[in-house]
Formats: sequence, structure tokens, C-alpha cells
Amino acid sequence: MNTAYAQREPSRAEVDALPGPTLLEFGAPWCGWCRGAQPLIGQALAAHPGLRHLKVEDGSGRPLGRSYRVKLWPTLIFLRDGEEVARLVRPQDAAAVGEALARIAPEPS
Repeated sequence: MNTAYAQREPSRAEVDALPGPTLLEFGAPWCGWCRGAQPLIGQALAAHPGLRHLKVEDGSGRPLGRSYRVKLWPTLIFLRDGEEVARLVRPQDAAAVGEALARIAPEPS
């Protein structure tokens, strides 16, 4: 799990080209909802070691968040081969995050 926001926001074309499962997380370091969701996200990601997790700081005028129509933080977008499979906005429990992760990457046996 990434704990820091990416230094550089990837382009939509870069994200669309990512192979395999990816969790794309939009938020901001000062956002209380985002900070509160971190333990839930971490707990769910623990069952998926090695899964790509991109944590992108979002805000007005940020093109990647706008391309996904992000309005509230945190917004979690679950991708498989660059295609959106599931989305959670302001997740309230690790089970919901885990269920969405299972849709893009089954847990290793």
C-alpha cells in the first residue's frame, strides 16, 4: 500500500495502458475522509500483496481526477487492464474495499 501521494500525476493514457489490476485512489493529504479511510484500505490491500496502488492527489484543475469525474474524496477506482471495474466513494469498511479488490484480483492462494 502506498502511504504517500504520487509526486507526478500520471496521464489518463498512462493509466489506461496499465496491465493487470490497479487500485487508483484519489484524495488529498489534508482531507479528513481520506485519512480516515487509510486503515480500511490498508487492511483490504493486505490480502492482495503486490497489487498496484496509485495514490493521486486530486484537486481543482487536476486532469486525471476530472477525466474520472471524481467529485468526493477519497474515491477508489478499481481497474483491470486500464478499464474501470468498480468504484467506491468514501468507503466505510474494509469489507467493501475487499469485495471491490476481489473483482479485479482474486486473493492469492
